[in-house]
Amino acid sequence: MHRNVSLVTDALRDGGADPARIARMRVLPDAVATAAAAAEALGVQVGQIANSLVFEAVREGRDGDPLLVLTSGAHRVDTGKVAALLGVERVRRASPELVRSATGQVIGGVAPVGHPAPLRTLVDRALAAYDEVWAAGGIPHAVFPTTFAELVAVTGGEPADVA
Repeated sequence: MHRNVSLVTDALRDGGADPARIARMRVLPDAVATAAAAAEALGVQVGQIANSLVFEAVREGRDGDPLLVLTSGAHRVDTGKVAALLGVERVRRASPELVRSATGQVIGGVAPVGHPAPLRTLVDRALAAYDEVWAAGGIPHAVFPTTFAELVAVTGGEPADVA
């Protein structure tokens, strides 16, 4: 098992995720770096894919702080709306280098958990419309099932309207 997948599995267990769902972690034969690819590979709706997107929350006169937004694959994050919600100057996509340093994972495989340190996290309320959602498992080939409530709990995230 890839080290990142083990870190994610351990973080899920430590965060109180359902052991039956953790056991359903899957390593797919092909990378699923987009919500559409993941949905197709899993046979689910694209809205059931919980994209883990890293942004920089920029305050005036300071470097940006990493921000993890878990959003439904059915829509895009409205960075202006998220900036207003957080009370920051702006929110912008993080560079691949920042994503890697903040999460220990690469774009396309960023998991909601398993990072070197906790990240401020917003969890898209649109994910609550589904009984089960799927998230990346730390590498572009790994995915696991979860729920909106479980994502909020294991990440310490804040439910938010992000689109």
